[in-house]
Amino acid sequence: MKVVVNLAISAEQYLAYYRGTVKEVVARCSDGRNIRFPCTILKPFVTHNGIHGRFEISFDQNNKFKEIRRVA
Repeated sequence: MKVVVNLAISAEQYLAYYRGTVKEVVARCSDGRNIRFPCTILKPFVTHNGIHGRFEISFDQNNKFKEIRRVA
């Protein structure tokens, strides 16, 4: 399964994830569904401004995270 999400997480918001205060991100997929995933999968995309962009997240048949990539 693949889902596409648009994320706009400020650096201040990501600090809560980084500190462990918040462990999951809840986002709305492009198809209208809500999805919940561990914030740790976003680490490669963190900048000084936070995390911004459109991402495709893939899961296996058991709904376990496989990969995330930035899409245009």
